Amino acid sequence: MTTRTNTDTRSHADADASAGTHAGAPRRVRFSLMHHPVIVMAVVLIGVSGAALAFGMPIDRITQIAIYTLYAAGTNFLIGYLGLVPFGASFFFGCSSYALAIGFGAFGGNEISGVLIAGLFSVLLALVIGALILRRKGLYFSLLTLACSQIAFEIAYKWTSVTGGENGLQNVSRPLFNSALSFHVFTVVVVLALSWLLWRIAHAPFGRLMQALRDNEQRVTSLGYDVYTTRLIALVIAGGTIGVAGGLMALLLQGVYANNLNWAHAGDPVLMAVLGGVHQFLGPLWGAITFIVLEDRLSAVTENWWLFFAPVIILMALLSPEGIQGFVRRFGKRSRWTLTRDTIPPRPARITPYRPLDAGGDSSGTVLSVQNLSKRFGSIVTQDGISLDVKRNQLHSFIGPNGAGKTTFFNILTGFVFPDGGRIVFEGKDVTQLQAYRRARLGLARSFQILSVFPNLCAFENVRIAVQASRRQWRGFWRDAYGDDQANERVWSLLDAVGLADRAAHVCAELSHGEKRLLEIAMTLATSARLLLLDEPLAGLAESDRKVVSALIRRLASSHAVLLIEHDIDRVLALSDRITVLHQGRLIADGLPADVARNPQVISAYLGDASAHAQPAISVDAAANDARQTQHAPHAPQARPAGAALLRLENVSAGYGGGTVLEGVDLTVNSGEVVALLGRNGVGKTTLLRTITGTLPATSGRVMFDGNDVSAMRADLINRLGVSLVPEGRRLFPNLTVQENLKLAARAGGAPLDEICELFPKLRVLMRSRAANLSGGERQMVAIARALMVPSRLILLDEPFEGLAPAVVHEVREAVKKLTTRASLVIVEHHAQSVLNMADRAYVLVNGQVAFSGAARELAADTALQDRLLGVGAGDTDELLRRTA
Repeated sequence: MTTRTNTDTRSHADADASAGTHAGAPRRVRFSLMHHPVIVMAVVLIGVSGAALAFGMPIDRITQIAIYTLYAAGTNFLIGYLGLVPFGASFFFGCSSYALAIGFGAFGGNEISGVLIAGLFSVLLALVIGALILRRKGLYFSLLTLACSQIAFEIAYKWTSVTGGENGLQNVSRPLFNSALSFHVFTVVVVLALSWLLWRIAHAPFGRLMQALRDNEQRVTSLGYDVYTTRLIALVIAGGTIGVAGGLMALLLQGVYANNLNWAHAGDPVLMAVLGGVHQFLGPLWGAITFIVLEDRLSAVTENWWLFFAPVIILMALLSPEGIQGFVRRFGKRSRWTLTRDTIPPRPARITPYRPLDAGGDSSGTVLSVQNLSKRFGSIVTQDGISLDVKRNQLHSFIGPNGAGKTTFFNILTGFVFPDGGRIVFEGKDVTQLQAYRRARLGLARSFQILSVFPNLCAFENVRIAVQASRRQWRGFWRDAYGDDQANERVWSLLDAVGLADRAAHVCAELSHGEKRLLEIAMTLATSARLLLLDEPLAGLAESDRKVVSALIRRLASSHAVLLIEHDIDRVLALSDRITVLHQGRLIADGLPADVARNPQVISAYLGDASAHAQPAISVDAAANDARQTQHAPHAPQARPAGAALLRLENVSAGYGGGTVLEGVDLTVNSGEVVALLGRNGVGKTTLLRTITGTLPATSGRVMFDGNDVSAMRADLINRLGVSLVPEGRRLFPNLTVQENLKLAARAGGAPLDEICELFPKLRVLMRSRAANLSGGERQMVAIARALMVPSRLILLDEPFEGLAPAVVHEVREAVKKLTTRASLVIVEHHAQSVLNMADRAYVLVNGQVAFSGAARELAADTALQDRLLGVGAGDTDELLRRTA
């Protein structure tokens, strides 16, 4: 597995060398046949078969292990790859057994035809039943499969004339493989063949799509994939596999009985998959061996063998959630596969520079026309008679204060929310009631305000799924997904364009917030759509990355229609061809940037009270705007007398999967102090906060809080000592109201609700609103308020101003200032000047190490030092812009 290292400044060779050692990251090496899990499965089954023959054990028991391996593998195909848990997989297993026995009784046949009958019957059964039960997912899907299994059991048990009832159907013949050994060989061959087929499908485009759907259904839909059909096809494949296993079991027993359909055995394949490891391809093999051996040995001792078997399951769940295979990976030799091989295509010696594909069409025509669109949620009106046109080859910005309804507008355009009235015409076609995935296929693509990526796939695979969609490859069951050289070349070009080529092999969950934002932008660019809807693509990015992404967006507008939501007003004015302003669900301005910038309604609505800013208009000149911000920015605080050290990090190192992200970090936060924690994306800022809060243990060094060593303390205990985190992305409980989110965090000694409402007056009227319906700014207020509901002495704020309109930034900034009277603060922020003016001291991380520590005013005054540590130099800028040339 791979070692986590920072790749911001590494060479291509160094990146390739390290990519093979990061935990959970695929390696850039060719896959060897000797490492194929089906070969290992064959060796294991042949080995245990030989041992059984050598020691006089019944070979039928090993045959049962092989059959149960296939049974569990078909079940795990749904669990591991798609995230669906079929508690009633026995429905396909038992019904296919009856299909074989009844078919033999009516028409005769042999083992080969019997297995085909069982498999085909199960495929048809999965197609019919799946079309119904896949209307639901999650727990409902699990219960529906269990219900189907129990219904089948009742029918089999009581329909005596057809199923034999309690006695079952017996005397199923085996004319070709009459002996136990010959049938065992036949069974092992069938099991290995179908296991290889499942492995092949898992590496085909369809298999990788399943894994993306498991991680993020919304994102898969937005790329143009049909989620329902994908799940149905997967269920048919799994059902057919399980059906073959059921047929083999009927042939092994030479009979079929209703017992296999009973609810008491319905969970057996799930149990075997979990025992072996649901995220391991070989998990079903280890689970089947363990299940059969323990059942055999324990049942020989006592009829109540489950009393002894259950503790084994409990211990395995506690010690190794990834099952036996995970246990081996943790304490033994690390295997080279999980659900898929851990490789990505080799990086080319020279990556082809990214070039947008021409969307086509009349450059002067209208690509999108919105006519009198309206939408309300209860008494809240988010769209009130909105009408606008988006032209081809134009960058059209859609701006407004937080809560204006911008993201809801995007959701309506893309089909995730349907309007109450009005029409949406895209490329001359009315798409108002069209499903989201069909709109995406027409050429309407988007990015999301809240990061929407595939966390358990590597960066390369995230982009490859999007490229696959752009090439209209919705299916593909046989060819290797990585065998398409043109698609691979496109993926590398996109990753290089956003600066993530060196991170291609890393699992998305291990990337920093800024890197994930860049990755999502690459995924959106991969779609090559006719209209790109970009929802705050610059949020959370360092200045260097904002320059690169801005250049990319501007270039895209030369060949595509781009509709942009963004709070960086300087770049909106500089980049846009046209600007539309939304306020309280209504359009208040639409026109050229210069005209919109001078609109008094826009100044009042978007920036707050115009008089408070002492400016009659928004300046189109970015430099003048920067100067105005500096003029009205809060002055750097007067140096406060330093209190006793509240938090101290001493030579702390930390990382993921045995790798190192932080190395030898020394940091001190004194009582009553505000500390700014700065650095480029991916240098370890969030990792440092996770180490302080205990969610990521330090690998070396000490974390001292108020004189206590908390290095090995649980996160909840550290929180009770007085350390609170306001995380990036807010992370509220979306289905709870604001009041419920706050009360859930409340503890004695924390701020009362009345004080919270004085700090954020807007929350007083939002207390009964669900968190999912709040704007970005409102969510940030709730996230900060939640940290105050506990008696916090140190509050860690991770990107508190990300994605907020200027007026809301001002409100949140003033609230953060007031927090200094209650607790010490550590503020992580990608925009240095916005936090240095309110901080006492600052730390800058570079490649996981402290590159600067000192007075905030010293760093604020030294622009050259800021540019060296936080920005990009001239040479770097040329290199970054080269990617978009």
